[in-house]
Amino acid sequence: MITVVDYDPDWPVRFDGLRNEYAAAMDAAGVAWVAIEHVGSTSVPRLAAKPIIDCDIVVVEKDVSAASDVLIGLGFAPLGELGIPQRWAFKEPARLAGTNTYVTVEGSLSLRNHLAVRDTLRSSPDLRDGYSAVKQQVAAIAANIDEYGKGKNALIQEILTVAGFTEAERVTIDTARVPSYHGVPR
Repeated sequence: MITVVDYDPDWPVRFDGLRNEYAAAMDAAGVAWVAIEHVGSTSVPRLAAKPIIDCDIVVVEKDVSAASDVLIGLGFAPLGELGIPQRWAFKEPARLAGTNTYVTVEGSLSLRNHLAVRDTLRSSPDLRDGYSAVKQQVAAIAANIDEYGKGKNALIQEILTVAGFTEAERVTIDTARVPSYHGVPR
């Protein structure tokens, strides 16, 4: 069973703390960053979610390595792209349990996907409420994270369609599968 809980108004506060820490560390190391975005379901007010704060540290491609080094210096373990081009995942240190942090390339399909889902759900109460219900239903019966993802897929595709993604982009997103094993952010 997957844990999905009602929206918690403390989630944006937790994200702000992460954003401040990441920005300070990047700035101290002289690493340029474009944005630090709160993405995933915890970034959408009134949406049920797994209680995990997802952060995208957005950089231009030439700064991926330097941004990754900053996260490693903060205690993160690099996991690589994990099948999602231009998005590098990191296993959080114990002190930041309950977070997923990624370095993403500005303008990448991965980033556009994260932002479009977030922004579409924020602006469409009907889609948000429908997605919330689907997440809770699927979480109650899914044997693992892969089944949970598959159970949400049809509605994710609908959200991406509403957001204006092309069929080719939606297929690319749909076929990018993060491998399942212990320690991989999901």
